[in-house]
Amino acid sequence: MRVRDWQDILEDVVESGADPSGWRAVAGDRRGGVGEDMFLGHPAVGVFQLKTFAKNPFEVQGVGSRVARKIDDELEPLFPVAENAGRFGVNQGIEDKDEAKTRAKQLETVLETHADAPTTGDALFEDVMDALDSPAFGPMEYDMYDRPERLENLSDTFEEAEKLLTSELDDLIEEDIGRGFH
Repeated sequence: MRVRDWQDILEDVVESGADPSGWRAVAGDRRGGVGEDMFLGHPAVGVFQLKTFAKNPFEVQGVGSRVARKIDDELEPLFPVAENAGRFGVNQGIEDKDEAKTRAKQLETVLETHADAPTTGDALFEDVMDALDSPAFGPMEYDMYDRPERLENLSDTFEEAEKLLTSELDDLIEEDIGRGFH
């Protein structure tokens, strides 16, 4: 297992070429420390674990790793399904003014279409993600104040990765912030 910067892991997700709507995520408070834990999974790409903390309101730092090459029958129930979860999306930056105008027009069309027709929140979300050309989106179980049971189960499943990433993140926090912050 190779520990890398959390943004490099997200870049792997973006560049995976997998069906964007096939991603699922679980996230919440970090066990025993500041920050958050997240697992991102896709049947064709595998499972990634991220540990992050907000160094300040403008900068997030963290570490991550690929912990599984596929989602098998054992991992499948540990990720949420669309019917009973929130949503997440990964967004790439827009390159230039022309692309921004094109995306804005596509988004406007999606919103007008959904305003004029019977629709569901799931359908609107998926169409918005398509209009924004999101490389990864899907159902997510997230708790900003605690750890969802699925997060506990995934952390326990990947116990070795959990220990290594926790140690790496603790080192990063100590190096960047120091003891006075804890």
